[in-house]
Amino acid sequence: MKLPATPRPDQNWLRAFMFTIFGTTALVISYFPLYFKEIGFSSAQIGYLYAIGPLISMFSNMIWSYTSDKYRTIKRIMNILIIGQLVTMLVLWQVASFGVVLITISLFYFFYYPVYPLADTMAIQTAQRYGRSFTVIRVFGSLGYAFFALAIGYAISAAGAPATLAIGIGIGVFTLLCSFLLRDGVAAKSEPVELAALLKILRSKEILWFFGCTFCLAIAHRMNEAFLTLTLSELGAGEGLIGWSLMVSAASEIPIFFLLSKYGDKMKELPLLTFASLMFALRFLLMALAADPLSVLAVQSLHSITFGVFYVTAVRYITRIIPWQYRATGMALFIIFWSSVSGLLSGAFGGLLFEAAGRPAFYQLAALLAFIAGLGFLYRHLFAKPEDMNVGGISA
Repeated sequence: MKLPATPRPDQNWLRAFMFTIFGTTALVISYFPLYFKEIGFSSAQIGYLYAIGPLISMFSNMIWSYTSDKYRTIKRIMNILIIGQLVTMLVLWQVASFGVVLITISLFYFFYYPVYPLADTMAIQTAQRYGRSFTVIRVFGSLGYAFFALAIGYAISAAGAPATLAIGIGIGVFTLLCSFLLRDGVAAKSEPVELAALLKILRSKEILWFFGCTFCLAIAHRMNEAFLTLTLSELGAGEGLIGWSLMVSAASEIPIFFLLSKYGDKMKELPLLTFASLMFALRFLLMALAADPLSVLAVQSLHSITFGVFYVTAVRYITRIIPWQYRATGMALFIIFWSSVSGLLSGAFGGLLFEAAGRPAFYQLAALLAFIAGLGFLYRHLFAKPEDMNVGGISA
């Protein structure tokens, strides 16, 4: 039974938690590369450090999700994960050797990545409890990213790159305090997942096609994400302007999230996914052509109709095509394709491409991958058979 859609303390603390964990995201994605550059690492080495995170997340997500299901708690698992992040950042602050940094950052990623699917799960449960839209809670993540991207940029500009990890520890402490005040969430009791039925679902055309297109787009998205700050730095941008660029992209998501929460259900998912993918292709093509930091800043405004449209629509699509008892697995797979495997490839090979071929070729490849993903979603929309939508022969 849904409770009245009125403010509740658990909603407010979850919003605060979302706000702060995406502050950590802004730091890790956008300022860790600059920190590693400051301590003397090459673009290829930075690419490897970025790639190891998605590799770690492929099994860390499964380990912590299984632990959460087994002990029927989300809050306590997230408490452990935030504490693990704090400890590893303290260690990372003290080391500068590439080998030691690689080991330490691997431990950090083990605790870093699983927080986000667990937080989304808690947000979905909380939204359902009060009859609210998931995006009304998730939008606070975008607000947090926008705020911290700008604030961290100015802080690092004033204090220097060595302050990066001190800032991360400060954000982590506040995040931990918020996590202690959350209302716990657990998955509803259901029949055990049957492996044979799960494999049948994963072999369905609809699932394979969706994750194939998502994977292609994700590689392009992660290439840009990993090397955006280095691109800006290469073009002569200071930390303050880098912060503005990140803030523009995150803030642009907010109106899109609200619009899709209100009107998104009236539009079909595959055309929206096609539109988002093609706009990603345009965005990366413009990045290849950008000649100064202000041009990049303008291009970042396209984040609203690329990532904003894609993410919300993809989550809605997954919840529609996958039977409810397997949706947690579906979301886990989405995270693996969108963040883990794609991040591994884009980090490992993107750094080499960026260093060897240069920025224009790097972004042209990203544009091509996004365009291919758009064609894939469009093909599926135009030619999918009705029976293909019955995933695994199980009603969704």
